[in-house]
Amino acid sequence: MNNKKEIKINTKYPSIDDLRKKAEKQIPKFAFEYLDGGCNEDVNLHKNTSEIRDVELLPYYLSKHKGSSMKTELFGHTYDAPFGIAPVGLQGLIWPNSPEILAKAAFEHNIPFILSTVTTTSIERAAELTEGRAWFQLYHPTENRLRNDIIKRAEAAECPVLVILSDVPTFGFRPRDIRNGLAMPPKMNLTNILQAFGRPNWSLQTLKHGIPNFEVLKPYMPKGLDLKQLGKFMDQTFTGRLNEEKIKPIRDMWKGKLVLKGVANEIDAEKAIRLGLDGIIVSNHGGRQLDAGESAIKPLTRIAEKYGKDIKVMMDSGLRSGPDIARTLASGAEFTFLGRSFMYGVSALGKTGGDHTISLLKTELQQVMEQICCEKTKDFPNHIISRK
Repeated sequence: MNNKKEIKINTKYPSIDDLRKKAEKQIPKFAFEYLDGGCNEDVNLHKNTSEIRDVELLPYYLSKHKGSSMKTELFGHTYDAPFGIAPVGLQGLIWPNSPEILAKAAFEHNIPFILSTVTTTSIERAAELTEGRAWFQLYHPTENRLRNDIIKRAEAAECPVLVILSDVPTFGFRPRDIRNGLAMPPKMNLTNILQAFGRPNWSLQTLKHGIPNFEVLKPYMPKGLDLKQLGKFMDQTFTGRLNEEKIKPIRDMWKGKLVLKGVANEIDAEKAIRLGLDGIIVSNHGGRQLDAGESAIKPLTRIAEKYGKDIKVMMDSGLRSGPDIARTLASGAEFTFLGRSFMYGVSALGKTGGDHTISLLKTELQQVMEQICCEKTKDFPNHIISRK
């Protein structure tokens, strides 16, 4: 298979776990724990990955095989692989300039990049780096005026897909972030400062690119906010809680593809279809919101079986490798997204981290497809055996 971007990986880091270990040594503890952790006791964080890995695939070794292609059509665009970069908040805090590194790498590899409302580059900059191919994820604002203005900016930037977020009606209870001063309102303490000094490369890159800001929200924020005032602004600006009445005017406004992210049950999937949405992303926010909930793969299987013919069904949360992508596609997802894996990549390798991580995942997924004799990504369900 010929890809637009040459596949080339750094052989020192041939797995996402290798990148994770390197990232932990590269960035301050408070930033790593913000990226790496879940909520409460991390039960659902670990279930997400372990229950994906309960899925087994069946190889057909004596079949005639003409070769495998990862190319996947989604919303009228043919991507070079069936995975994309999930939205992550405060990316520039984790690694300076990381959303721009990832947006550029995604464009070069012809996979989707989703920009979060609460990350550290703007809609306009992401669109520039991706020639209008970046998706945008909207945290629902309290004021309709603000909602409308952000949507108009995404439209002007030619974002092909608007993703509306449903699974953050409240901030997740994350003990590490509370200890580290990264709850709302955030507090930078002496421990954090000392941790930053212990990571000189991270500190130098931060000086080079500047203190990270909520660039999407910058036009709406009063100037000179201290951290306490920032927390108050965020609380007042976003309700977080979606319902059908809030989605209807967005569907009316947005002429592009509209996706609901954070679907965790069949009832919400059916509502999304009724509201005329184009796709759903089954997700539990990477295990960062509800520790007592299901892993993402369980509702994905049920939703895909029941509604897969009526709406595009995608998934994130817990995927960490090419085999994980394969298992998820075999379970009924048409497309997948990963968040932490890409942030481990840029945190470990800086400006080459996005390219390396995408190349690594493509290499792993291609190997699985060739091994099981799967010619197209839509054929993965033919290879599912069972869940252990």
